[in-house]
Formats: sequence, C-alpha cells, structure tokens
Amino acid sequence: MPTANAYAAPSATGDLTLTTIERREVGAHDVHIDIKFAGICHSDIHTVRGEWGPQQYPLAPGHEIAGIVTEIGPAVTKHKVGDRVGVGCMVNSCKECKNCLAGEEQYCLNGNVGTYGAVDRDGSITQGGYSSNVVVNEDFVVSIPDGLALDVAAPLLCAGITTYSPLRHWGAGPGKKVAVVGLGGLGHMAVKLAHAMGAEVTVLSQSLKKMEDGLSLGADHYFATSDPSTFETLAGSFDLIINTVSASIDISAYLQLLTLDGTLVNVGAPAEPLPVNVFSLITGRRSFAGSAIGGIRETQEMLDFCAEHGLGAEIEVIPASRINDAYERVLASDVRYRFVIDASTIA
Repeated sequence: MPTANAYAAPSATGDLTLTTIERREVGAHDVHIDIKFAGICHSDIHTVRGEWGPQQYPLAPGHEIAGIVTEIGPAVTKHKVGDRVGVGCMVNSCKECKNCLAGEEQYCLNGNVGTYGAVDRDGSITQGGYSSNVVVNEDFVVSIPDGLALDVAAPLLCAGITTYSPLRHWGAGPGKKVAVVGLGGLGHMAVKLAHAMGAEVTVLSQSLKKMEDGLSLGADHYFATSDPSTFETLAGSFDLIINTVSASIDISAYLQLLTLDGTLVNVGAPAEPLPVNVFSLITGRRSFAGSAIGGIRETQEMLDFCAEHGLGAEIEVIPASRINDAYERVLASDVRYRFVIDASTIA
C-alpha cells in the first residue's frame, strides 16, 4: 500500500514521533492531497492521550489540513490536480440518512467518520494530517479560495467552522449582542467571524491579559470573568453566548448573562459534565445548546466568507520536530492563537 511520513503517538503517554503510516490506493472517488500545513487542535491532545476514550496506536492526529491535489480517481468531478483544498474533522459518512441528505453530515445518524482514530467504511483506522499526504473521498474535500493563504486557512477547517456554524445557526448579525467565552484557538475565530457578521461582540476571559488582542480582532468589549462584578454588570445582556472553553465553568452563572430567549452554545468539549441550575434557564426562557462542526456545504460557505472578508487564523508556524513542545504550550495557553505544522518538515 502507499505510505506517508507522519508524526504519530505510540501510546496514550508517549511523545509523538516520526513514523510511516499506510494510505489507501486512490479509488474512483478519491482525492490524493499533498499536505502543506496542518493545524494543532486541543482535541488532538485529548484524543491521542485517551482522554475521550481508548484509541488504537500508533495514531497520527490532525484534522485541520490544507494542501494541493496531486491525483484524482477516474470518477472525481469536484476537484482536479493542482487545486488548493482542505480537509476538516470528518472524511466520510453514510451519505444516506436524513441528516446527510440535508447537508449535515457532521450529525450523520450512522456516525460520521473522523479524520483520525475512526473506523472508515472499509474497516481501516483513519490517520490524520500530521503527515505528508492523505487520500480522502472527494465529497469530504473542500476548496480553499485563492484569497486565503494555506497556512492561515488550515485552522479554519476546525476552529473556523466550529464557531461559524453556531454563529450562523443562531443568527449572529447586526443588532445582535454576542459574547465569546475564552480567547483561544476557537475563541479568536469566533470573535473575528461574529464581528464580520455585524454583531456587537464581547469577550469574556478569565483575565484582561489578552484584552488588546481581543479588541484588535474585532471585539467591542472585553471583561474579566475572575471579577465578580462582571456577572452583575452584564446580567441579561446577550442574545448569544459561544462558550469555547474546554474546561469546567459555572454554566449557570453564564446563563444569567443571556437576555430573554437568549442561547448559550457550548463548542468547547470538557471531559467532565457541566451541571446546570434549571432556574437559570426557566427564569428567562433561555436555552443551553451544543454545536459540533458544520457540514461540508457549510464549511465551504465559511471558507468563502473568510476569503471575502480577509479572515484567517492567527498562527504560529512550527516544524514537525516541535509538535510535542507545542502540545505543552497549548495546555499552558501559551499560543496566540493556533499552532500550524509546516508539513514539508515531516521527513
């Protein structure tokens, strides 16, 4: 079988190391992609360390992939050799259930196939983008517009669509007040996107140390949640709150910041449950919701929107040899705001 150089975790506790992984032959509907850049997502760390369940190792993570098409199968119609393309968090689905048929493959009733650590339709275990190349069904490959550089586009395939989808679904736009909890990999994109959509944007962060960044990214206001007066000052203020934090927070306190019929949407994915005081919901007809990534159609819409508005992720490009150091820095919140691997160094 064809192979790819990759950085993979040998176990839940071992550092990622350079290895060789197998890729399938290019099938009739497949696209072979020479990976140029791959973003590092916090969920990569959760997954390879077994925090979201047991994994099969070695495991090469990475679901923020940007590259160039180098080969296509004979039945491919959506992409051609030389195209600038991306692959996000899923590489397959049943394509037959009502959610898939509605363009919501991320909510496939039979389970979508994750880009790494998942069982694909042929029974193989998927391997992700910390690698030199990947083979993906054409239906799960999106086009990266010429207006977006590949390095800043890579994180949009997860961080971008994860925040774009709920902002669009819950109607962020002119006249709406949107709060973003956390200014990290997801949060910084939520701020950029909500601002570009025309909403009034507030960042709710534990401290004010990133305030200058938040305002420069498009936030209108910035508050420290470590200050108890913040929750008094902002009570009943927001139509929509996007919680990007992958840690336990007092959801009930944040729900009190919503206006009548407001919604708090969780896109961060902490390992532990988030208890809710029901009175925080019923006293304002408020909603507590969750949102995953977007479907392929919406992901393409997001990329086109970003190109139109000149939006890309704020990144720090690293060689593959620094992946393990980058993981520790992600856990220490020492990145502004997304690490991106230069895939040419995976050798």
